[in-house]
Amino acid sequence: MSLAVRLGELLGGTVRGIADLGPSHGWTLHRAILSDGRDVFVKSAPDHAEVLAAEAASLRWLAEATPKAVPQVLAVDDHLLVLPWLPETTPTPATAEQLGRDLAQLHANSPGVFGAPWPGRIAELPLDNTEIRDCEAPAAVNGSPTAALGWPRWYAEYRLTPFLPAAAKHLGAEGTRLIEQVIDRVETLAGPPEPSARIHGDLWSGNLRWSRDRARLIDPAAQGGHRETDLAMLALFGAPQLPRILAAYQQVRPLAEGWRDRVALHQLHPLLVHVVLYGATYREQTLTAASAALAAGHSSSRE
Repeated sequence: MSLAVRLGELLGGTVRGIADLGPSHGWTLHRAILSDGRDVFVKSAPDHAEVLAAEAASLRWLAEATPKAVPQVLAVDDHLLVLPWLPETTPTPATAEQLGRDLAQLHANSPGVFGAPWPGRIAELPLDNTEIRDCEAPAAVNGSPTAALGWPRWYAEYRLTPFLPAAAKHLGAEGTRLIEQVIDRVETLAGPPEPSARIHGDLWSGNLRWSRDRARLIDPAAQGGHRETDLAMLALFGAPQLPRILAAYQQVRPLAEGWRDRVALHQLHPLLVHVVLYGATYREQTLTAASAALAAGHSSSRE
């Protein structure tokens, strides 16, 4: 079945035209115009149904807290994910500040757990979303009892450790031991305890769609996590207007003291993911982040 026919059946209409936007990982991206005038974005991934399901679940979950900052899921099945087409505009000081406020609003919504109630994906890689009750949550979440575990150990067990075996061949023995040191010391590196926050989970600059009055959050790997993770990810590859984003965020929901020292710790997971996906190209950046996280923790312990 052609893409146009499948898309028409999924949305209940006919397709006037489709423009190919190129590949991304194991799928293809498209813009389509329907006969009723709707303008939509389409991700076609017939061999990655689990990726489409995880993205749709993530978008819907984030939209519960910040509906204006997340595109609506128009349709999803085992082959396609369809979202509204968002015309791209240039980031402005006003839209950057709005993003900071939107993220503060998103993070203020605690799910009561670290993890999420669906199988996660980051790019095409599995992301273990095992739900662990945060220390401030009730003993039963969604009617099911869960164990309590602080964010540092959850982060170590479900975000760092699972990616280390595949990354090790690129990191080398010495580099692998450095990451293991971070895992072993994570409780002393993580700063003061915080309740879980609804986070995007993969918030690099390419997963922001600046459109008219605000930046929309796209391509999430959403989860209950630590709010500093999203902000650290924005810094990793240079989000535009980042100082304005952070200043607006701080006005609404100030960050805990020492947050800048913990940026490297929060960047370590996405960097490990990049090592697994792209190889040794990201080795030095990953080990630099691990060293910085350990050094910041050592400095804090001496104060």
